[in-house]
Amino acid sequence: MSVILGKKLGMTSVFNEKGDLVPCTVVEAGPCPIVKVKTKDSDGYDALQIGYGDSRTDKISKPVAGQFTKAGVTPKRLLKEFRNIQGAYAVGDAITVSAFTKGDTVKAVGTSKGKGFQGVVRRHHFSGVGMQTHGQADRQRAPGSIGASSYPSRVFKGQRMAGRMGGKKTTVRNLKIVDIMPDSNLILVSGSIPGAINSVVELIKM
Repeated sequence: MSVILGKKLGMTSVFNEKGDLVPCTVVEAGPCPIVKVKTKDSDGYDALQIGYGDSRTDKISKPVAGQFTKAGVTPKRLLKEFRNIQGAYAVGDAITVSAFTKGDTVKAVGTSKGKGFQGVVRRHHFSGVGMQTHGQADRQRAPGSIGASSYPSRVFKGQRMAGRMGGKKTTVRNLKIVDIMPDSNLILVSGSIPGAINSVVELIKM
């Protein structure tokens, strides 16, 4: 498994070999230096800690700054740990877009756009109350009944109701890498990736 951190720049579209127009998301991926290599002997499991995005020293805590100093890596804005990474890596090595190839299948992990407090029509795609001309007054977007009265005399957990929407960790699988631009550290991924523009996303080779 290969993994890289990147920044979502936006969307575009390109023509493939068949002449079809493919919508793509542009990701500025890496380079991601390896800050620490964890092993079963020292930590009980195998994992890699990688960083992304430059940061000032006064923006991070002293213990974290010490990790970067020990690894000989400039301070990074984000530090994440991944397991089951294939290949031999050492502290100070950098993961670049060259870890992926055109045509690879990846999954994208990001934080979806926050929508705030939303009703049931927008949040759960309820169709609203029908028969709008037959006695319905300001009930078109109401949730309707949420439970019985005598039994069970409560609302079941997980009932679809209004609430906070978006702003959650979201994964989209089975995306194809359309193109790679090593000189610019850019990866074009087919389809849309969760998150707002300039948000950090993870690309994991499946």
